[in-house]
Amino acid sequence: MTQFETPPILVTGMSGGGLSSAAKVLEDKGYYVAHNIPPRAIVDLLQLCALKETEVNKVAAVTDVRSRMFPGSMMETIAQLTKLDMEPTVLFLDARDDVLIRRFDSVRRTHPLQGQDTLKAGIQREREVLAELRDRADVIIDTTNLSIHDLRRAIEASFGEMRGNRQHVTVESFGFKHGSPRDADLVVDVRFLPNPYWVPELRGYRGTDEPVADYVLSQPAAEEFISSFVTMFDSMLAGYRHEGKNFITVAVGCTGGHHRSVAVVEELARRLSCNEQLEVSTLHRDIARG
Repeated sequence: MTQFETPPILVTGMSGGGLSSAAKVLEDKGYYVAHNIPPRAIVDLLQLCALKETEVNKVAAVTDVRSRMFPGSMMETIAQLTKLDMEPTVLFLDARDDVLIRRFDSVRRTHPLQGQDTLKAGIQREREVLAELRDRADVIIDTTNLSIHDLRRAIEASFGEMRGNRQHVTVESFGFKHGSPRDADLVVDVRFLPNPYWVPELRGYRGTDEPVADYVLSQPAAEEFISSFVTMFDSMLAGYRHEGKNFITVAVGCTGGHHRSVAVVEELARRLSCNEQLEVSTLHRDIARG
């Protein structure tokens, strides 16, 4: 029915979570992005974009909690678009409360649901209002520890190809000392593997470099873990698809996110990519951090 190259994207989430930054990334990727439009207007927008005479083949709509001032809800809009054969992919941007508070303080803004209360109270109200939408989201990106460049990489990892009816898997490395990703569906710990950091000639390299990758992947425990994980993950895919979950994030952690997790992520992604039903991408969250 539509001429879209990829499913429409609805960008939403917590105020201060990075919605504007995400919109800029999508614009750079060739999406027509509509900012802060009411939920009901999103249906009209997508129907207009779907017309043959409209030269728009990738579209995203950004909406936040301020849309509550208009009739209708995002959940109703998603249901209506699904009936029209334009089911959207919902991207939800989130962050920890303390980080949201710091971001608001830095720009001296008032939270849209704050009223006469504290900023923290406004954030809590927003979480309650958006809880159902967050649960419905296809992709959740926690921007707590992300720079704008990290956010770009995270979005590109999730929406890089979007071909056909494949399930999209992002395999992400991270360092536990920087905190676990809150947006991951599966989190695994590879700190049981020997740490290249303690090998002087390897310390300055990263897991994407051949010397470190060879060291990590040559460990018998690494091969056993990777093979077992791929088998387990393959057994889960049908269930994920049945539950309508077509975007899956697997987070692999080590101490700093430089060596073991990076090497394992690269190998996991290589093996998972052998499954033609999967669209696999990698993300190394902490590889450049100290």
